[in-house]
Amino acid sequence: MRNHSMYSAVVVLAIVLCASSLANAAVTLQQKDVLRAFIESRAQTRASGPAEPDTWADPASSFRHLPTKCEAPPAGTREADRIAALPGQPPRVNFEQYSGYVTVSEEYGRALFYYFVEAPYEASSKPLVLWLNGGPGCSSLGAGAMAELGPFRVNPDGKTLSRNRHAWNNVANVIFLESPAGVGFSYSNASVESGDSGTAVDAYLFLLNWLERFPEYKGRDFYIAGESYSGHYVPQLATVIVALAEFGLTDMNLKGIFVGNPYLDDYMNTKGSYEFLWNHGVISDEVWGNISEHCSFGRVEGTACGQAKKSFKIGDIDRYNIYAPVCIESPDGSLHSSSYLPGYDPCIGAYIDAYFNSPKVQKAMHVRTNTKWSECANLHWTDAPVSMVPTLAWLVDNGLRVWLYSGDMDDVCPITATRYSVKDLNLAITKPWRPWYTPDSEVGGYAQQYEGGFTFASVRGAGHMVPSFQPKRSLVLFYSFMKGVLPPAVSVWSP
Repeated sequence: MRNHSMYSAVVVLAIVLCASSLANAAVTLQQKDVLRAFIESRAQTRASGPAEPDTWADPASSFRHLPTKCEAPPAGTREADRIAALPGQPPRVNFEQYSGYVTVSEEYGRALFYYFVEAPYEASSKPLVLWLNGGPGCSSLGAGAMAELGPFRVNPDGKTLSRNRHAWNNVANVIFLESPAGVGFSYSNASVESGDSGTAVDAYLFLLNWLERFPEYKGRDFYIAGESYSGHYVPQLATVIVALAEFGLTDMNLKGIFVGNPYLDDYMNTKGSYEFLWNHGVISDEVWGNISEHCSFGRVEGTACGQAKKSFKIGDIDRYNIYAPVCIESPDGSLHSSSYLPGYDPCIGAYIDAYFNSPKVQKAMHVRTNTKWSECANLHWTDAPVSMVPTLAWLVDNGLRVWLYSGDMDDVCPITATRYSVKDLNLAITKPWRPWYTPDSEVGGYAQQYEGGFTFASVRGAGHMVPSFQPKRSLVLFYSFMKGVLPPAVSVWSP
């Protein structure tokens, strides 16, 4: 037997560093593998290449040229995008579903694919949420919608769906966007390079056109949420919207952003990861001491630092949740979990891949014919700020509600790294670190609030994809974010 997840990560790293074609990859790329490979490749780029300019220093100037209204009615209609029923969905589905393409560039034939689920009850009064998965270059449909916070989970047969009782559309109307072009079902008819700026602009143009298709959501309270590399995507899209609000944008009533296990800082993710491993007993005091002594965690590291980092073995674990089971591939090709964790299946990526490559599913979702779906695309990424701290600070200064949260078992975007970035914001604490509780009196995690309403929270017992590991706790925290208040500080049964 072999560990399927770890095997995938090794293969993907080779793909990224050698610039091989996705079509020739032996395994399906997954979000966690792509992010790990991106971090490694960025480390090499920083060591040998020039520093990247800050393209987000003056957002108002950078994005003033973008339209704030649609000059002509965009192609496509709400009714044409309506999903009668997803193949294999459980009975008594009591909410509306839509999916389809929204063109963001007529010139280059670029269109983004979305899946939209309305709330089962009182959808007309509930807010609108856009969810973005990271990568960079991974599908919000495959991960967010079908493995995390969407209304369904794909079953092991790859053909049927089961209901997610803690789906976020219980409290909001949720769009899952496959972004940028080239990811999932989204496409471009011309070869284009991908990067942070282009991804943010295309997502903004998507929203502008989508609201023409669903005009009842114009002016509705609107939030942007995501995880992982969406630590870039979400604040950057919010920055475009907030900057353009100065020039008459009225249809997007953006209230806040909510980002989990965010990839924020090239440097601190390195230090934060090794510190996390030491804190959780994965590496010894001696190894951590050696790394601390020889590594500056800056732009260029010496040979001694590299040797110190290679002086230990992590073992066959999932670094996106170091306590979770892994997916095992048997000699006959079947997949199974290495152990049991209630509500979580580490092999779900394979089921999702089979489901979205079903012709019946693609027809029901209005996908272009002869389309091959995969969770992640091997994109050539051209621009990414070294740190997202200045962008987050700009959003807080401009009055936007900003919440970050971290599952506390993730080593790749660990809570230790995020805490360093939060510290760099240099905001005064208004509500000190304390536990927060779920309605059933469990400690859901810990939280701290800062001036300007900026909030950082942990989710206890969760890995990188928080809603996969702790669906109930993630829903409680998300609902609190939308209400603008921290979850309860005391248990209902406390004396």
